[in-house]
Amino acid sequence: YFNPNKWVCMEIECVAVCGMVPFKYRGQNFFNALQWAIGLEIFLLVKDPWRIFLTTDHPNGAPFSSYPHLIRLLMDKSFRNDMLSTIHPEAQKMSTLGSIDREYSMQEIAILTRAGAAKITGLVGRGALGKGDWADITVYTENENREKMFEKPDYVFKDGEMVVKDGEVVKTVWGTTHVVRPEYDKSVEKDLKKYFDKYMTMKMGNFAISDDEITEDGRGSLTVHPTVGEKV
Repeated sequence: YFNPNKWVCMEIECVAVCGMVPFKYRGQNFFNALQWAIGLEIFLLVKDPWRIFLTTDHPNGAPFSSYPHLIRLLMDKSFRNDMLSTIHPEAQKMSTLGSIDREYSMQEIAILTRAGAAKITGLVGRGALGKGDWADITVYTENENREKMFEKPDYVFKDGEMVVKDGEVVKTVWGTTHVVRPEYDKSVEKDLKKYFDKYMTMKMGNFAISDDEITEDGRGSLTVHPTVGEKV
């Protein structure tokens, strides 16, 4: 799966997660082809786009650079069927992709890639263009080939500042780290520390990250969001 080289990622005491994505699909590899088809089927069969969004883990480990291609697959049934005809024949037989007529609208793509993600994660002022919202804006020139349209935006604004012009990055603007700080019973820390000291090679203190560590060297800022029911 890995390109150009293969590598191994080991979990020690489950203190991290597997780092096996993204990878490049090989159309004539049965398993790759099936993964590709399943990811698209899920997107096209889910009726409510507010419940899903495009990530590197879905569909099945695709890299960020593949987003424009994936968007065209969702918006263009003819193109989708052309791509389906090139994959492993056994995967074609097992897939229902060719029978799905749905094509995503531009509004649904906006929900899938922006508004839905902001709403699901509770990011206030993101994923929308209303008064008082953060000005995260992307401007495209209309093109029937949605892949070409989305792969090279005319302008991108991050927090109101232009960062891309005519498809070229003109400025780097650090983002923000979104956090919540719910109340909890601090007495549990004592028992957790005992567990770590007795069974783990890493200490509980290794997992604590201070605000300064997150933002050191000018790497953005912190945005603290209220928890459900908390008064702002």
